[in-house]
Amino acid sequence: MDFALDDSVVVVTGASRGLGMAAAEALASEGAKVLAAARSMDVLEALAAAHDGRIEPFRCDLRDGEAVAALVDAALERFGRLDCVVNNAGIVPGGDFLEQDEEVLADVFHVNVLAPALLARAAAAHFFDEGKPGSIINIGSTTGHRGKPLLAVYSASKGALLRLTEALSGEWARHRIRVNLVSPGAFRTDVQSELAADEDLLAERLRKIPLRRMGDPPEVGPLVCYLASPLSEFITGSSFLIDGGELARI
Repeated sequence: MDFALDDSVVVVTGASRGLGMAAAEALASEGAKVLAAARSMDVLEALAAAHDGRIEPFRCDLRDGEAVAALVDAALERFGRLDCVVNNAGIVPGGDFLEQDEEVLADVFHVNVLAPALLARAAAAHFFDEGKPGSIINIGSTTGHRGKPLLAVYSASKGALLRLTEALSGEWARHRIRVNLVSPGAFRTDVQSELAADEDLLAERLRKIPLRRMGDPPEVGPLVCYLASPLSEFITGSSFLIDGGELARI
């Protein structure tokens, strides 16, 4: 399927691994130019080298609000335009909530909620000024729909991102700016490596998933491409579960 992404420009955060890397690669393969943002420049440079100039690496610490907003200017300087941002980067500190310091709570909400909000606002301001449509894709989690024990802070942050998506979609729709959420379930990423390596833990986890397997990061790519493309111009404020049917079963 042609997603009509040729020469569009997309910023992807957390592009050095997992779902962010998969999204960046899928967008580039469909003709988009991608500003791939993360802190691991060596990985980003290797990613860029594998995609013949369609991916540009850019170092960004999401804990720095000014640096996050500057991603929009960086895309404009390097590519001359901006059409979409994918707020993928996030942190997942698990553990007993009673034992987590206040600093952990603040850090999770800074990276998982404040940074996406700042980037969305900067992108929307550009779209407003240009009088052009735009797409903002937030990467959430099934935990944002139903909180999970030992992931209280992460669940709360992804729940906040879901509500932010809904609110901004209504606020910006008249400007033709679409805001949607993709909520992955269990995927084979670095975050899940310990689980995937333990046969007993993995078997227990898979029993909760009707499709009886974990997702592979490239499976997120086509959905991100669709939401970034003009083919989805009548979709905003939506949350797309990609979890093998897990939440439908609960």
